[in-house]
Amino acid sequence: MPAENSPAVGNLDDDDYPAYTMGRAADILVTTPAFLRAIGEAELITPLRSEGGHRRYSRRQLRIAGRARELVDQGTPIEAACRIILLEDQLDEALRLNEEMRRKLDDRGANI
Repeated sequence: MPAENSPAVGNLDDDDYPAYTMGRAADILVTTPAFLRAIGEAELITPLRSEGGHRRYSRRQLRIAGRARELVDQGTPIEAACRIILLEDQLDEALRLNEEMRRKLDDRGANI
């Protein structure tokens, strides 16, 4: 099978594809594997496990870990940084749902 048709190549554009090993993820984030383990223990991100049991991270998880790293670098304790990020995500989702409901109500009002 040609390389461009292999399943792995098709996943390169998938933000949720666990393409990065712990070591590579730590290198990209300029952090340590211990930091990645800590935010995993805090349940901020849950890396997938390879068949061999090794942690694998997606680009989306690296962005989240990068945000945690920013907060920790600013002096925020890691547990608080994880909580802040979870709350930011909840707020973003609530704002998105609020906007969606406003559009539906506006559409309903326009059709009366």
